Amino acid sequence: MSQTPNDSLPAAAAAAPRRRKALAVVAAVVLLGGGAWGTWYALVGSHYEHTDNAYVQANVIQITPQVAGTVLAIGADDTDLVKAGQVLVKLDPADAQVALDQARAQLAQTVREVRTLYANNGSLQAQVALRQADVDKARSEVARAQEDVSRRSPLLASGAVGKEEYQHAAAQLSAARSALAAAESALVAAREQWGANRALTDGTQVTDHPNVARAAARVREAWLAAQRVNLPAPVDGHVAKRSVQVGQRVQAGTPLMALVTLGQPWVDANFKESQLQRVRIGQPATLTADVYGSKVVYHGKVAGLGAGTGAAFALLPAQNATGNWIKIVQRVPVRIELDAKEVAAHPLRVGLSMEVELDVSKQDGAVLAATPRARPLSETTVFDQQAREADALVRQIIEANLGHAAAPVRTGARGA
Repeated sequence: MSQTPNDSLPAAAAAAPRRRKALAVVAAVVLLGGGAWGTWYALVGSHYEHTDNAYVQANVIQITPQVAGTVLAIGADDTDLVKAGQVLVKLDPADAQVALDQARAQLAQTVREVRTLYANNGSLQAQVALRQADVDKARSEVARAQEDVSRRSPLLASGAVGKEEYQHAAAQLSAARSALAAAESALVAAREQWGANRALTDGTQVTDHPNVARAAARVREAWLAAQRVNLPAPVDGHVAKRSVQVGQRVQAGTPLMALVTLGQPWVDANFKESQLQRVRIGQPATLTADVYGSKVVYHGKVAGLGAGTGAAFALLPAQNATGNWIKIVQRVPVRIELDAKEVAAHPLRVGLSMEVELDVSKQDGAVLAATPRARPLSETTVFDQQAREADALVRQIIEANLGHAAAPVRTGARGA
């Protein structure tokens, strides 16, 4: 028997309350879920900023030669750990050694030449004294000859003295005057020569004479060039991107390999510009690396915020003053320091992907660095020894060629 339309009305009326009840339950669940999420976001979620656009960075040092040469040996390969001062590449030292030998010989010769300048002061002073004695003698001869002429002049008219004798006395006077003029000229020349030599030595000693200093600088330059045929590691690190080969001729500044300091990495987290409103220096961060997964958690803190967006420093920056402009959310790199102990337990590599969660609840830090760095970021003492050894070599050469002229006698006043 078929059911009439009037029979279905009670069934529909009975199902309506059940649907309203189900919808009410769903609405209640949605409201409760939304309220729970809102409460969680207000109390917890709003205190954190998260990004997976973060990568490990470290100091990458390019190993480049300071002098040209042919590669004789390579002391490290990719993935090797090297210590500061370890020789990474050795160049042919022949040319540098020849230049050093020439500079050493030139310094030794210069020291002896300068010693001669000081020694000449004494001989030239003696020459001045000798020329002064000649002048005094010539003046005495002129005075004697003048007296002879003066005595004979009144007697010439009376015939007591012959004309020939008078002429002979006058000739002697003229010769004496010429000899005096020559002696005085010789004295002036001697004084000028002595003064010229003193101008090269006054106020200095052999060890600090300008000529010696110039030759010593050339020795230091040649010594440093000879030492720079060995390329040491400036700091501890791991070798990467080795491109140098034995027998290769390299020029100064050619990249040979890279040295990565994996012991002191950091993370550049590229947050959206809309996430930076509450980011401050010193805020704590938790990080995970894709290479280890969520089981290994790193802890760090914000060390600083970039001075501009990544696009601003790109090789080809965007040209936004165009007709086809589309707004793109920019990102700013935020540097995060890592705990050194955690990095040592789970080493990282340059370029690894990281996920960063930043706790922005504390707002007492600065947005940008407010004071300059008080100490160098990094430094090396590997090359200090080269300068000290160069100075020691210079002193050795100078002392070996000083003889007894280490403390020259100071000259007196000009003239005699």
